[in-house]
Amino acid sequence: MPMDRLDAMAAFAAAVEAGSLSGAAKRLGWSLASVSRQITSTEQRLKTRLLARTTRRLALTDEGKRYYDQIKHILADIAVAESSLRPSEHPQVPHGRLHVSAPSLIGRLRLAPLMADYLAEYPRVTLELTLLDRPPNLLEDQIDIAVVIGRLPDSALIRRGLGDVGMIVCGAPGYLDSRGTPARPQDLSTHHCLIFSTMPGPPRWSFQIAGRRTEVDVPVRLRSNSLDVVVSAALGGAGLVRAPSWLVKDHIAAGKLKPILEDFSRPATPLQMIFSDPRGLSRKVQSFADFLAARWGAGLRVSP
Repeated sequence: MPMDRLDAMAAFAAAVEAGSLSGAAKRLGWSLASVSRQITSTEQRLKTRLLARTTRRLALTDEGKRYYDQIKHILADIAVAESSLRPSEHPQVPHGRLHVSAPSLIGRLRLAPLMADYLAEYPRVTLELTLLDRPPNLLEDQIDIAVVIGRLPDSALIRRGLGDVGMIVCGAPGYLDSRGTPARPQDLSTHHCLIFSTMPGPPRWSFQIAGRRTEVDVPVRLRSNSLDVVVSAALGGAGLVRAPSWLVKDHIAAGKLKPILEDFSRPATPLQMIFSDPRGLSRKVQSFADFLAARWGAGLRVSP
């Protein structure tokens, strides 16, 4: 492949990943004019527009996204081939900036406590953890690896499972002793329910009844937009809570909370890491994926 073609690919990929032509020029050590010229020549050669300039940043066209998805593998293969021959003081050591994203609550309560251990094990990696309560866009958000909950549509992303998240209805043993244990979801109508919700309106908890998802209205004793708050109230004996298994499993194991209505639980949801094609997987991304999978498997698995 001609060197000028590789330079053009590098300029385009850097512009996509940096979000601007000036950022690409800084990353590559080129002039802004050189980067702009390489991208323009590529669009002219391909006879299609790859980038759309907005007031804030560059945006990929559909053709540009397809082109980037292809060339990033080519550039990654070249980088791997060259790095394997380049003498280095630390030839196999993960290094550089690593951008990780995760949902807010699981990031604060499960990932954050692990960060010090990861940084100690990989001292040449600079870690950035972003907490997002929306589906991440690895390209636009410039994320290397994301922890996500839920089933994803088919895509080119690579997935690595961490476990499953189930929703568990539970309460403190003292509360259940005094108020009784519900035998059916409909029995919740006579109980104090601690509701996590960010939306107004009557609260409903979902169950699997006769093989079908069924929404059950529940009375409100406490409502909060924070799961921490309602779980804390349940631990204090204020009522029943419906919470993710990873959040309450330690309390259940310690006997502080007792699960109920388990025969009516909805199917669990996958918890997984996502990243791009492994042909371009850097050592730093691989190191974090291996680290997190090992730590989750060693005691943080989220299955109910």
